[in-house]
Amino acid sequence: MNPITERDIRGSFVNCSKGEARRLGLPRDLARTPWSDLDFLGWRDPGAPERAYLVAERDGGLVGVALRPAQDVRRSCTKSTLCSVCVTQHPGTGVALFAAPRVGAAGRQGNTVGVYMCSDLACSLYVRDRRQAEPGERFESLTVGERVGRAVANLDAFLDRVLDDTLAGAPL
Repeated sequence: MNPITERDIRGSFVNCSKGEARRLGLPRDLARTPWSDLDFLGWRDPGAPERAYLVAERDGGLVGVALRPAQDVRRSCTKSTLCSVCVTQHPGTGVALFAAPRVGAAGRQGNTVGVYMCSDLACSLYVRDRRQAEPGERFESLTVGERVGRAVANLDAFLDRVLDDTLAGAPL
């Protein structure tokens, strides 16, 4: 991902108002972000942990999406869950369900789409082995490049659903 500025981030959001985008809390360490290791910038709002955001490069521009993590979810400490973007296995609460309002009329009517993602939104770092979810080896035979491609395709599929402003939505 190419480095982006605060202004770029705030101007990229498609599923919230301009006022909401102006008020959202940005990542605290934006200046130290490892841009070359990212396929998208994802973060939890430092002042409001019940809000999360992601910004991705798409079709030559940026698409920012406001997310809400599911609240009061109980997870087993002995079971693992897979992120549906990067397909990384996490123990306990390492994966969260995030809901994003859809754009346009569908979003104004309260329609959302959900995705199970790494709770810390660091999918790009997991697929590049810059961060580990569980001690031990990865049991995939895909190369890092193939894992990155799969994660980007999975994120694009989620963004397609968010950007679908028809009231019927995409079939599941």
